[in-house]
Order: sequence, then C-alpha cells, then structure tokens
Amino acid sequence: MSEKFYKIAAFEYLADTVIIKGKLESEGIEVFLKDENTVNSDPLISNAIGGIKLLVLTEDKDKALEIYNEIRSYAVDDNGKHLVCPICKAEKLEAYYSEKGIFYRLFPFFEKRKFRCFNCNAVL
Repeated sequence: MSEKFYKIAAFEYLADTVIIKGKLESEGIEVFLKDENTVNSDPLISNAIGGIKLLVLTEDKDKALEIYNEIRSYAVDDNGKHLVCPICKAEKLEAYYSEKGIFYRLFPFFEKRKFRCFNCNAVL
C-alpha cells in the first residue's frame, strides 16, 4: 500500500484538508483521506494520530506537490508576517512535531513548538 500512495500532507482539521482536496480534484488528481472519520468522531485526538493524511497515487505525486506548494500557507508571527528561516532566509516554514517517544505522541501539546523550513529542510 505504501508504494501505491504518497502522503502530500497531514492536517489537524478537516476543513483544511477539504480545501486542498477540492483543488487537487479540480486539477484531475484522485485524492484519498486517511483517518478522516477518526478525527471527525473525536477531533481532540487529531494530533495524537498525526492528523488527517492527504494521499494521492504515486504516479500523481509530482503534479500534486506542485499544486499543493502553490496554495499552501506558511507559518506567520503574531503580526501576520511570514516567519523567516535563519539559515536560508526563505519564508516557507510550517509547524513541525517530531513525535519522538510515546509521551509526545499522546500529548503533543507538551512538545516545544518547532518549525521546519521547506526550502532547506532545517528544523528550528
């Protein structure tokens, strides 16, 4: 199964997932949602299970990533300005959870907030 599907992203809330799913489907890409019903039945466990995973067929991976990267939103500070990576100066940071250990998987809100740069892949 892992060879047939590629995970584009994971989302905490269904609304975020549905927006991206709609855009990809409008471009002719078949989309599958993993753990959608689990999060719908109990939204509080979304972080514990890694959110709702948006999957596409492996053959559609490149086109789907291109579309997703055009419309994705990145992390902002309290003033609404994009956070800047101190290493490569890119404004493409998203929240990152390492999920190391069972404790942080069960209680992700105890993990110190980190960000990952999609340009240089640094975790800050």
